[in-house]
Amino acid sequence: MRDDPRLPGDGPRRPGDDPHVLAGDEPLGLGALAAVGSFFAVATGPALDPTGPEGLVHGESGLPLTEAHRTDPGSPWRARIADVAARLGTAEPRVAASIAFQGLAARLWSVALGAAVLTGHVPDLGPGRLWWHPDRPAPADLRLPDPRPTAVPGDTAARLAATVLHGHLVPLVRASRAASGVSERVLWGNAGSALAGTVGVLHGWARTAGASGGASAGASVGAPAGTPGAAAAGEAADRAGALARALFTDPLLRGTGTVSASGGRPGFVRRSCCLYYRVPGGGLCGDCVLRTRVTERP
Repeated sequence: MRDDPRLPGDGPRRPGDDPHVLAGDEPLGLGALAAVGSFFAVATGPALDPTGPEGLVHGESGLPLTEAHRTDPGSPWRARIADVAARLGTAEPRVAASIAFQGLAARLWSVALGAAVLTGHVPDLGPGRLWWHPDRPAPADLRLPDPRPTAVPGDTAARLAATVLHGHLVPLVRASRAASGVSERVLWGNAGSALAGTVGVLHGWARTAGASGGASAGASVGAPAGTPGAAAAGEAADRAGALARALFTDPLLRGTGTVSASGGRPGFVRRSCCLYYRVPGGGLCGDCVLRTRVTERP
């Protein structure tokens, strides 16, 4: 995913590399996510007071991500789509909405799935808990002022589905369609693609960390003392793949693409197109259905 031209990355970072991401031990061990890359890191700790004489303000601390769920003309998500359109140089709102949605979906999957794999906890990203600053690049775009595990019942895959799919992506699909008319099929294909990309990055990172034999690999996945880094990293890669397979059985993601494995690394070919080829200078993504010469179109 870090090589995806739609989602410009700025490379792996350590917590101390960014003033918005706290170094050292963090609640739930979320500091471990920064080792995978900036798309996985999340800022933690208190933010500035988000209220003022006129109510919610979009200031230094950003705003609750749930504000992006709004479908009214003044929605922050509509402003985000307009900003993405300007940056990409496209006059098609549906194209900008698709790319904006995919980018945020990738961030949400990275934080939630990364935490589940590396710390054993699914963080609570519920209403009012996760803050969003759309003008900042990852990892400073998302903040969890008071990290804690979700109280949603069920196994890890069920908690991830409730937290990301139903908690944020369902309302973001509604908001994106209201703002641009983009196809729901395109958006859910983006959600599946973002999940597959997140798993691929986690898998690759874990295998690389294990191959290096570094002790940090064992520590990052919460392995018991004395557990070899390679073994712990291998378990993390397997855990990421197992969770993804479970998530792709959800009705919202089932049918969005073909999931496969090659050499142990998960693969994904979607059954729709994110529309990036319609951006000036754009092209087809690695998992695009159009690469397979299938006649169905988004």
